Amino acid sequence: MVLLSTSAIPRRGVLTLVALLLVALNLRPALTSVSPVLGNIGEALALSPSWQGILTTLPVLFLGLAAPLAPRLVRRIGPERSVFAALVVLAVALLARPYIGTLGLFLGTAIAGGCIGIIGVLLPGIVKRDFPRRVSIMTGLYTVALNLGASAAAGTTEPLRQLLDGAWQGASQGASYSPWQGALAFWLLPAVIAALCWLPQLKDTKPTRVPVRRGARLRHDPLAWQVSLFMGLQSSLAYIVFGWLPTILQDRGLAAVTAGLALSVSILLQVSTAILAPWIGSRMRDQRTVLIGVMTLTLTGLLGCLYAPIDSIWLWIVVLGLGQGGTFSMALTLLALRAPDATTAASLSAMAQGIGYTLAALGPLLVGVLHDWSGDWNVVGFLVSVLGLGALVMALGAGRARQVASTQGTD
Repeated sequence: MVLLSTSAIPRRGVLTLVALLLVALNLRPALTSVSPVLGNIGEALALSPSWQGILTTLPVLFLGLAAPLAPRLVRRIGPERSVFAALVVLAVALLARPYIGTLGLFLGTAIAGGCIGIIGVLLPGIVKRDFPRRVSIMTGLYTVALNLGASAAAGTTEPLRQLLDGAWQGASQGASYSPWQGALAFWLLPAVIAALCWLPQLKDTKPTRVPVRRGARLRHDPLAWQVSLFMGLQSSLAYIVFGWLPTILQDRGLAAVTAGLALSVSILLQVSTAILAPWIGSRMRDQRTVLIGVMTLTLTGLLGCLYAPIDSIWLWIVVLGLGQGGTFSMALTLLALRAPDATTAASLSAMAQGIGYTLAALGPLLVGVLHDWSGDWNVVGFLVSVLGLGALVMALGAGRARQVASTQGTD
């Protein structure tokens, strides 16, 4: 699959950079804004932990399921218009999902995840096309923007809910709406701003020819599967953190605002290793050492959050953030390092994100099911250990200095 034509649109320099970063800011708030108010949602809508697990799973699942739609949209309307359409639908979904009942909440969350999945497939290709000599720098900036959006939503949604709660009590007693609804709907604003700033990118865009079967041979390549499974397993741990960490920490005794802040700090700390890990890894003979290092930090931090004394929680939050920043950025870096050309990199990206995010959706779901079954969080430690060890095994294969088979000329 070739997602973007190198001659489809002229480069736009600074305006393109700003627009890309604003779009990247919107790739996680739809997910990380839910976990700080998950308890409020569950209480208001009478959702069991299993159903709460499904709610945190849906956006991740649709990240993967929607990824194959990106090339089809590009063929019809071009990459820029595809990003714009996804931003508009994302904003509508974020506005509607808190206010149209339980079914609407689940449906809106799924649609939001699908929009993010489409944008996530398209942006790396746009970066490679418009900034061909600055791919590593742009990938780092893109990852930083993504983390900042995730951190902002995780850290401010609960304070915003409390602020709205005070306004609700003073002005609208007896109203059928709840403060958590307004706190969730707030995150449509960054999507609207990004869509407006993206408008200049639509000038003179055209549909792009995308051969349908160019990525088929990758599904027979063991290295492509190792890269995809590493993407999926590390993402599963990330979305467990996004979806459940504040709830876990609240049950361990932290206040709701503090628990949301802990997730926000953890995500914010990812910025450092999101830049540092690929810089180190790209200068080594292979990437196995870096991958093992960041995965070990991730697993250690997660287990510390689950089992260590709550007084030491900030230590484990730091370890977790440093680990997960490196695992995510290295997963993205592998997509470029393991591909011999830009065409193959686009195909590998679509495969890894489609398969990886679909697999990753199982993590948050299983956390809810296991918690519902056991009544506590102890068994979750077993789950994250299995996922972490699986990611380590895949890292040993994906980190080798090899490349997947080229997909150029395989129409």
